[in-house]
Amino acid sequence: MPEMISAAELKALIDQTYKVEEEYVALRKSYAHLQSTVEQVIEFLPNAIWIVEEDGSIFLQNSQAKGLEALFEILHLDDEDYEVTFNERSYLIKSARHNEKRLLSATDITEQKRKENLATMGQMAAHLSHEIRNPIGSIALLASTLIKRVKEENKPIVSEIQKSLYRIERIIKATLMFSKGVSAQKNVLSWGQIRESLVSAIGYYSYAKPIEFAFPEEDFELIGDLDLLSMLFSNFVFNAIDAIELDEEEEGKIEITHTQEGNRHTFRIYDTGIPIENEKWLFEAFKSTKERGNGLGLVLAKNIAESHGGDIKVCEGARKGFEITLSS
Repeated sequence: MPEMISAAELKALIDQTYKVEEEYVALRKSYAHLQSTVEQVIEFLPNAIWIVEEDGSIFLQNSQAKGLEALFEILHLDDEDYEVTFNERSYLIKSARHNEKRLLSATDITEQKRKENLATMGQMAAHLSHEIRNPIGSIALLASTLIKRVKEENKPIVSEIQKSLYRIERIIKATLMFSKGVSAQKNVLSWGQIRESLVSAIGYYSYAKPIEFAFPEEDFELIGDLDLLSMLFSNFVFNAIDAIELDEEEEGKIEITHTQEGNRHTFRIYDTGIPIENEKWLFEAFKSTKERGNGLGLVLAKNIAESHGGDIKVCEGARKGFEITLSS
């Protein structure tokens, strides 16, 4: 006959059962709290985080990671530190194993890589520009002497050489300015001075089609750097000339309009050339959709505008153009 359990022993057993159950519930609450804390921590982090099981399934991930599901599919789970390019952006991938799970993080380093690349390209371009500047100066001097001595029928040839040299000098100047940064030496000046400089620059620029230029005729004062502002406007006009040259129409027009409110000047530059191909590249250094472009013209123009308390943006509406604001 089995031994009977006393009432006291039964009560003690029941009490112990309740205690174990309470400890189990407390343990589950503690685990849930710990999991919630971990979720909050990884959600707080700025990079994408995945915690992965041994079979490659996702145990836990933050919202940054949920937006990069396609990126996760191409990751190498066993590689520790590497870079990957996805959707035209660069990511630094880090991986670490803990017990039976693997922690993966993806940090967007696109901007950092862009700055590093720009710095390297800027240094190389500046070095080449310094090397090229002296021989180009000598050739320009010889060309100016030559045009006075050659026969009249040969002068257009020398003139084209001078125009090509002018283009190279502009590229050198833009490259060196980009590497050093824009520093405006502001003085009181007139639009007439900028217009005169602009007309002179156009005379050195080669183009084949008839182009009508319509610039503001009224004169008004600005406070700024004459050389920099002349470069700003000439960059836009030269881009417009190139766009008109590529257009199917036999002729074109470039128009600059001006309005003023207090000390704020707004210029709009319109042209009838081909449409803008890729707006996101407009102000990206060393990126250009033009065969004749070096990718610095609009970047420097924007820097010059900002150094004069203004900005540049693409015009809205049917007419193709840019809006330039300057404060004086």
